[in-house]
Amino acid sequence: MRFLRLSHASVGTDGVRAFSPREVVVDVTFDDRRVWSFWLHRDGSFERGRWFVPWPAPLLKYLDGVASIALVDSDTHDVLHRDTVRFGAGASRISVTAPGGEPLSIDKSGKLVRTFETRSDEQIAPLLNAIEEVLKALEAAGVDPFLAYGTALGAVREGQVLGHDSDADLGYVSTHDHPVDVMRESFRLQRRLTELGFPVTRYSGGAFKVHVRETDGHDRGLDVFAGFMREGVLYLMGEVATPFRREWIYPTTTAYLSGRPFPVAADPDRFLTLAYGAGWRSPDPAFRFSTPASTIRRFDGWFRGMRVGRAHWDRYYSKPHRRRLREPSSLAREVIDGGGFATYVDLGCGRGEDVRFVASQGRRAVGLDAVPRGYADVARETAEDPLVEFQQLNVLETRQLLAVSAWAARLPGPRVVVVRHLVESLTARGRQQTWRAARMMLAGTDGRLHVEFLVRRGKDGYAKDAGVRKRRRRREVLGELAAAGATIESEHLYDVSDHPRAARVCRVVARFDRTVDQPVDKSPEQEGRP
Repeated sequence: MRFLRLSHASVGTDGVRAFSPREVVVDVTFDDRRVWSFWLHRDGSFERGRWFVPWPAPLLKYLDGVASIALVDSDTHDVLHRDTVRFGAGASRISVTAPGGEPLSIDKSGKLVRTFETRSDEQIAPLLNAIEEVLKALEAAGVDPFLAYGTALGAVREGQVLGHDSDADLGYVSTHDHPVDVMRESFRLQRRLTELGFPVTRYSGGAFKVHVRETDGHDRGLDVFAGFMREGVLYLMGEVATPFRREWIYPTTTAYLSGRPFPVAADPDRFLTLAYGAGWRSPDPAFRFSTPASTIRRFDGWFRGMRVGRAHWDRYYSKPHRRRLREPSSLAREVIDGGGFATYVDLGCGRGEDVRFVASQGRRAVGLDAVPRGYADVARETAEDPLVEFQQLNVLETRQLLAVSAWAARLPGPRVVVVRHLVESLTARGRQQTWRAARMMLAGTDGRLHVEFLVRRGKDGYAKDAGVRKRRRRREVLGELAAAGATIESEHLYDVSDHPRAARVCRVVARFDRTVDQPVDKSPEQEGRP
């Protein structure tokens, strides 16, 4: 008897509910077109005997109207459930399309894009042409490129681009074995392609994107990933850091995309197993890379640098109303009233309003933040003010943190460092790096560290207005400061408004004991990695 893969299924305005004792990959179609795919167990939560998977956020704005929605077994293509669903007050058929009418689907990154399954051969042809041309240009520049990731998977398994994919991937394994040399080579390759007329955007020290214009004007990405071998480990930008042999890649063999020959790894099975696991032969439009944290840290430290963790805040400050300046914070006023300092360092300065205020009181003020877009307006307005300075600092990028902190430690003293509503957005490692930066910046002075963080979100809108997504436990932050060698001089809790359910913050004043050694940071640079 055939195993029933899905039962008790229903589709609602909030998401999909169904039961299955085993994991199942489900395609969701709107009027018989696939728009989204998910793993029932991985992506769902178990509630009242069924798994619940909410609609992806990018889809929500389209869900106003009527659609025939089917849940389809991604492996067998059997329709497991079908229902006509009305969303909102709309009466028309739901159309998940771009403004020009092009169909959109959720890709492997959770973004709503034009996937290949809705594109014609004519529309895809420019991308295949670009792959051929870029491969030749890279070969002429001295590397041996090959199809990588989803493009290699499509060529080897299906002989065409994957329908649920939305870009193309190339890789190469450098003859260099040090990240610095690999980066230099990658920049050289970018310059060569630019000279040949290719529009290129770089997004890390080891990867860049070639922009390809399709016949209807759509911009399609062709990613070029650097790789290298060191001590028997293959590092390939994006996802891979694992023991491997060079002969499993070179000399390359041939696979076909739409009848065109392209180079792929010498042992395609090993390469695709490395990237997608042993089940790579079975289509899975809901596949997600599960990159180990150690690999992410390595690549962040070597190649990604200042962009680590920036995506959310880049989007946050991309809206002008979120850059609108407010009154100086009460913490900045408190520090000014306390006096006893020559330089004010705002670590995580956001929009920069406190920096401008402190400078207006006749003190030197330095604003540091990972996202220049946030403080850009104040930086322009104060460009001629000798008391104001802004610098980019991402506490998750160790090299930059050490350099900027050492620079700040040479500013006129005594200094104070203010960390206001930053620790709520950071991981444990990010907070440890923040305390390290503060300690360095205060070295050689009797200056103090002032920290403010949310301990209760409340109902007065303060947390949302401050861009704070979560609260921090008081004991957690105090414990971390103590472990970093800080002595707590004062700390108190207070409600930020008169609202009956006001948000509550904690303010801490600390100093660093110069006799306590710096805590050990188990970052990639200190784990014996090159």
